[in-house]
Amino acid sequence: MNRYDLRGRTAIVTGGGRGIGLAIAERLLASEANVMVWDADASVLDQAVGALGGSNRVAALAVDVSDEAAVDRGRDATIARFGKADVLVNNAGISGPNQKTWEYSLADWTRVITTDLTGVFICCKALVPHMLAQDYGRIVNIASIAGKEGNPNAPAYSAAKAGVIGLTKSLGKELAGSGVRVNCVTPAVIKTDIFKQMTQAHIDYMLSKIPMGRFGKVEEVGALVAWLASEDCTFSTGAVFDLSGGRATY
Repeated sequence: MNRYDLRGRTAIVTGGGRGIGLAIAERLLASEANVMVWDADASVLDQAVGALGGSNRVAALAVDVSDEAAVDRGRDATIARFGKADVLVNNAGISGPNQKTWEYSLADWTRVITTDLTGVFICCKALVPHMLAQDYGRIVNIASIAGKEGNPNAPAYSAAKAGVIGLTKSLGKELAGSGVRVNCVTPAVIKTDIFKQMTQAHIDYMLSKIPMGRFGKVEEVGALVAWLASEDCTFSTGAVFDLSGGRATY
């Protein structure tokens, strides 16, 4: 495993209790960052900290990213614990049901958009002033290839991830004159527990689109995020980094 030098840095990973988020947290920890895991599911936090080795460089909080007050409390608790926050990885998200747009309920649409897009906005809004005050920060948003191409029967998820890409570009331009960099990653399908929310037909459809003929691995996401979270990422901001096994065409 290649390691980036994140000594002295503190990273927040939302949705870090399992899957992609946990793999990202593991990679950042291996690069010697302090890691604060945020997850809305409090039941997975102790297990996540254990999986990360129980180091004193790891802590966890129950945070619902769609709740602005909860995010503000999480930010303050993170800074109190580690002294600052240098890296924000906006990974928390849900897939929602697989249904055609005209059959999709407004309740499901609102739930997905609120978690997957508004949650990213809330976290950025909470952390950017702190990063500006220290003139250093790295924000990495986990979007999806669905946000570039649109997956059928996943209208809310596709729209939310397209919104994350747009937000990344907007915020990246706003902060370009500062020491804060903002980028996003657009994976094709990464095999995690989110598959339990999908139909087999939808899973088969997504696999058929990947020229490499396999799903991505959580460790591969962690590797890319580690570079984007590092001081070596200097001239990239407002950018979109594909992790798609050849699926992405632009």
